[in-house]
Amino acid sequence: MTIETLARFQFAMTTVFHFFFVPFTIGTCLVVAIMETMYVITKNEEYKKLTKFWGNIMLLSFAVGVVTGIIQEFQFGMNWSDYSRFVGDIFGAPLAIEALLAFFMESTFLGLWMFTWDNKKISKKLHVTFIWLVVFGSLMSAMWILTANSFMQHPVGYEVVNGRAQMTDFLALVKNPQFFYEFTHVIFGAITMGGTVVAGMSAFRLLKSEQLKDTTVELYKKSVRIGLVVALLGSISVMGVGDLQMKALIHDQPMKFAAMEGDYEDSGDPAAWSVVAWANEAEHKQVFGIKIPYMLSVLSYGKPSGSVKGMDTANKELVAKYGKDNYYPMVNLLFYGFRTMAAMGTAIMGVSVLGLFLTRKKKPILYKHKWMLWIVALTTFAPFLANTFGWIVTEQGRYPWTVYGLFKIKDSVSPNVSVASLFVSNTVYFLLFGGLAVMMISLTIRELKKGPEYEDEHGHHGAYTSIDPFEKGAY
Repeated sequence: MTIETLARFQFAMTTVFHFFFVPFTIGTCLVVAIMETMYVITKNEEYKKLTKFWGNIMLLSFAVGVVTGIIQEFQFGMNWSDYSRFVGDIFGAPLAIEALLAFFMESTFLGLWMFTWDNKKISKKLHVTFIWLVVFGSLMSAMWILTANSFMQHPVGYEVVNGRAQMTDFLALVKNPQFFYEFTHVIFGAITMGGTVVAGMSAFRLLKSEQLKDTTVELYKKSVRIGLVVALLGSISVMGVGDLQMKALIHDQPMKFAAMEGDYEDSGDPAAWSVVAWANEAEHKQVFGIKIPYMLSVLSYGKPSGSVKGMDTANKELVAKYGKDNYYPMVNLLFYGFRTMAAMGTAIMGVSVLGLFLTRKKKPILYKHKWMLWIVALTTFAPFLANTFGWIVTEQGRYPWTVYGLFKIKDSVSPNVSVASLFVSNTVYFLLFGGLAVMMISLTIRELKKGPEYEDEHGHHGAYTSIDPFEKGAY
């Protein structure tokens, strides 16, 4: 394997693993904030129990996310130093703001929220404000990171001086049209994940309702309802934004769009949409496909007419503009990656609608049938698949560029790394991530088994004040 291949694999591995936890944290944090808000408004102690319970799981995700994020940032210097030199002036500002302002705010208020439960000097309204500020901080953190990534997809506000991209307009980075699509898509996807995992994990526990107290069962039922509402709103929103993003790709990155549809040749007018297909990537042709007439025109332009460029045409345009090179991405990966993402999103929306209908107060059928609970429970994994394949499509579809139209992958790799060092670091990271995954899963399962009433049953009043070393003063 080449140095470039190993470096790309390592960054892909760290990114995919890291992004398991980023939307998990953002989404569950929002759900926790909603639950505590309901507690403050209704003064119902059940919502307080749910807030603390899901807050514990959110904190686990936050901790692992921080660790994996640090490893990911190391890689810019380790394996991609030439790329870091090229974009350093552009990336420096948004990433510095993210670390010094957004992440600092997020972690500070998370600490305040953790350690001030049942503190008589902190009112309920002030305490719930802490968790909402955590939500805001996490959104700001995502905003500045995606500002940097948007530049990679659609570079703006720069000039190239002495072989390096230098910022000329900071506001242009924030106003980048690609940023709007990425930020809204990621955030709505995170909201969807938060609601889905809360509902799904609760459904897993309800599958063993005969082992639970009646009060615990009722708490999990509340979690299911809240989670499904959040998941439904998030999934509808992410589909709407995703549709806008796809339409923008037709003009901004026609090669990526054509690869996602598996079309080497121009579609003609009207354009048919491939439900399933397979491409011979070596010979640049589609060898199999089942198409729905008119559908691609409808999806692309909102009307039953209009043609779409194929990869061959897009490649000719890229060669004419940027010089001779292989601009064809991994077509089958993008084709099925996009459909997997879309299928998972559709499944979440469908399960959310049906789940809310089947858990209505007058006739909560869902809880009486284990096969229905299994469907909700297994949906827990859908947002992880959707987010993973979504980012694979986003990044792989940009091939061969790290910064679209400006800087290529082959020019980005650190000149001093070796195949041996990359192989060793890949192995170490894989084992590390595997260990973290096992730890995260086991701790989450342990928290789920404890249940929302564990603290009350074991005489703990406030999950976090009991571990505060300063609660009794210096002596």
